[in-house]
Amino acid sequence: MPKNSKVTQREHSSEHVTESVADLLALEEPVDYKQSILNVAGEAGGKRKVAEGELDVEDRPAWNSKLQYILAQIGFSVGLGNIWRFPYLCQKNGGGAYLVPYLVLLIIIGIPLFFLELAVGQRIRRGSIGVWHYVCPRLGGIGFSSCIVCLFVGLYYNVIIGWSIFYFFKSFQYPLPWSECPVARNGTVAVVEPECEKSSATTYFWYREALDISNSISESGGLNWKMTLCLLVAWSIVGMAVVKGIQSSGKVMYFSSLFPYVVLACFLVRGLLLRGAVDGILHMFTPKLDKMLDPQVWREAATQVFFALGLGFGGVIAFSSYNKQDNNCHFDAALVSFINFFTSVLATLVVFAVLGFKANIMNEKCVVENAEKILGYLNTDVLSRALIPPHVNFSHLTTKDYAEMYKVIKTVKEDHFSALGLDPCLLEDELDKGTGLAFIAFTEAMTHFPASPFWSVMFFLMLINLGLGSMIGTMAGITTPIIDTFKVPKEMFTVGCCVFAFFVGLLFVQRSGNYFVTMFDDYSATLPLTVIVILENVAVAWIYGTKKFMQELTEMLGFRPYRFYFYMWKFVSPLCMAVLTTASIIQLGVTPPGYSAWIKEEAAERYLYFPNWAMALLITLIVVAVLPIPVVFVLRHFHLLSDGSNTLSVSYKKGRMMKDISNLEENDETRFILSKVPSEAPSPMPTHRSYLGPGSTSPLETSGNPNGHYGSGYLLASTPESEL
Repeated sequence: MPKNSKVTQREHSSEHVTESVADLLALEEPVDYKQSILNVAGEAGGKRKVAEGELDVEDRPAWNSKLQYILAQIGFSVGLGNIWRFPYLCQKNGGGAYLVPYLVLLIIIGIPLFFLELAVGQRIRRGSIGVWHYVCPRLGGIGFSSCIVCLFVGLYYNVIIGWSIFYFFKSFQYPLPWSECPVARNGTVAVVEPECEKSSATTYFWYREALDISNSISESGGLNWKMTLCLLVAWSIVGMAVVKGIQSSGKVMYFSSLFPYVVLACFLVRGLLLRGAVDGILHMFTPKLDKMLDPQVWREAATQVFFALGLGFGGVIAFSSYNKQDNNCHFDAALVSFINFFTSVLATLVVFAVLGFKANIMNEKCVVENAEKILGYLNTDVLSRALIPPHVNFSHLTTKDYAEMYKVIKTVKEDHFSALGLDPCLLEDELDKGTGLAFIAFTEAMTHFPASPFWSVMFFLMLINLGLGSMIGTMAGITTPIIDTFKVPKEMFTVGCCVFAFFVGLLFVQRSGNYFVTMFDDYSATLPLTVIVILENVAVAWIYGTKKFMQELTEMLGFRPYRFYFYMWKFVSPLCMAVLTTASIIQLGVTPPGYSAWIKEEAAERYLYFPNWAMALLITLIVVAVLPIPVVFVLRHFHLLSDGSNTLSVSYKKGRMMKDISNLEENDETRFILSKVPSEAPSPMPTHRSYLGPGSTSPLETSGNPNGHYGSGYLLASTPESEL
């Protein structure tokens, strides 16, 4: 052994000595692992400590209780989409028939992948960047793509919270401002606003008073100052909720996650007591079986599953990374998935009960208006009184009587019936008008409630809380991996993100901003998200190894997960997602992307295709979201970007030296570096091999131990990289 070696120097000095693993294995004698403390880490490693025989990777925050964690996951997964997107898709895609593809995809894709994200986050205890770098360094770009998709979603999602804030403050007045059309005075003559008269009071309030919307995406129209202020308030609320990480957001979750269920329960009881509620619920559960075979229905169901559970965003991983490693994340996956589905069904019952009430009111109004037309035709002898059934009483006309009278007139006056301008006034037509926007359909229904301002305040306060819970998870999907990876100051970075997002979000509060919300929601986030979820599944099941992952889950949970997950992760889920992604790409090719524009002069919606510049922006957003994946893959494949394995070093502290390394057996070098003996308890981190690049014949096994600490690259201690 060289006399001038660092180990020899160390025998006569208490100074701190650090050298590379390669040099240590080649030249130096081993330290007595029973008497020494090893610190094996990347050069940029953080704080290390040994406590009670276990390695504490860092002073990582933790949830105060299991309840707080579950509420956080529920708050993230249960969002605005559960209240109106799910009911809308249910109504649009065949009522009860839509529940079949949704449940099937929830079972074979949603729950397995939700469990997978919970497990990897809890096992590796990092945000999305660190997790996917650990699982497979060459696919480490998945984490960066997740952050970008979270940013895209957060930008427009908080705008929707801003809309809810606007309606919330407008609800403190009676009558509600969207209950009647505004009247303009022209001298002594009162004139109803033409745009409102052609549409409806709630539609006019939404498009003109709230959004002040332009006729197309090409007409910017400048900023809507009311919505700009609401967006500022929304980002201020989100910033205050997440500035301290889970220490602040965890407390917010107690209210933001539970309050919506109180409101939903109140609305359900009130809704079921309304006249016509049963009609709406029966309409919801009446299946249109032909829809079950429509590929578009399955594609939309899959997208809803991804968004409902928050798959691919990184928020699920971020929240689970603050858990203890012995937490039963399998139970968490089943519980949160069930609550999420239950909430969607509960919200759908509430929506259709209320819309059934509204449909009955609008149907009765239709009957009265058309009965007045018929009376006018009778008085002018356009219609013969012989056409009116003798039992019909115009002063107490029922929908059944009107339907009978309408059928007779249509049969007799077949040639000239269209000139009469009579409507059939069918309840089904009112129910089929859709639930796409809570800001139109539901707000109109609430105008007919007794004490309507109270219910409006409760409804929009519920939307704000639902949105806040989802935004906290979305922000965690951005901040947690960045803070874990680059060690930026938490508070400063979080505030900076909120400020940056507010200024970028001004794009969505222009008069044309709603069209950009459609672009981001329907296209820019959906396709990249699907790609991310597929690659997550492939990274774990096919690269890291399903058997190995199942074994590590067994060690972590204390029981072996059902074999069902093995087959879902390995075969079924990736195959189904590949088919659905292919269908989405084909759909985009067959049907050019577009949006529903509100035309002021017509007071009606018109479907328009995105112009060339908007298509270029849309494609750019999709490319930007998925670009980190191939970029990181190429850089690491050609060794242009370190995967962290070549930065390992060893730091010695005071201890004894063994005399001769030549007496060590073949595998003792590894045990020497890691201070590991077979009798020691397994590490809380997974046993793993560090990727040393092509041609490596002896990867270093980096399992943790009570006597040492190790890490690699920018991932901090105990997150070694995967071997491809």
